Amino acid sequence: MAIFTTTMKKEQSIDFNIKIAWHAISRMYSQYGQDFEISPSSGFVLLNIDVEKGTPATKIAPLMGLEARSLTRILKALELKKWIIRKKDPLDGRLVRIFLTQIGREKRAFSSGSVKAFNKHILQKITEEELQSFLKVTAIVNDIASDKERIQEELQQLRNLKE
Repeated sequence: MAIFTTTMKKEQSIDFNIKIAWHAISRMYSQYGQDFEISPSSGFVLLNIDVEKGTPATKIAPLMGLEARSLTRILKALELKKWIIRKKDPLDGRLVRIFLTQIGREKRAFSSGSVKAFNKHILQKITEEELQSFLKVTAIVNDIASDKERIQEELQQLRNLKE
């Protein structure tokens, strides 16, 4: 196992490797979706909308790890393309649900197929144990990166170094 020091090479850092892998995945999904006018972000949104019941607009951003304002732009674009529609919840008028239109369902099906194909290729190359280790590590990375208290403490330490 590599021992990380203050002279760590970028290739040894966890965040560098995650970012490089994510960029490669995003480029791949961009290629897949290019002929179908689906971007990786719009495909991801479509995959997070319940096909039958729709999904409350306020629930989609947290499902995706996005800020609400980032999602708003994507939803507006999907609405303009007529891939989604917004409807008030019949049981709670304060709640707006996002539903897929017929074309939105078709685009979602394409996105789902792309994700399944990619995952199939990966699962053919790794063991179940490697998959479980990867899922465990990514959960830890996500927890640490989402820990607002830790982030604030580290920001304060960085500010103190600057002074």
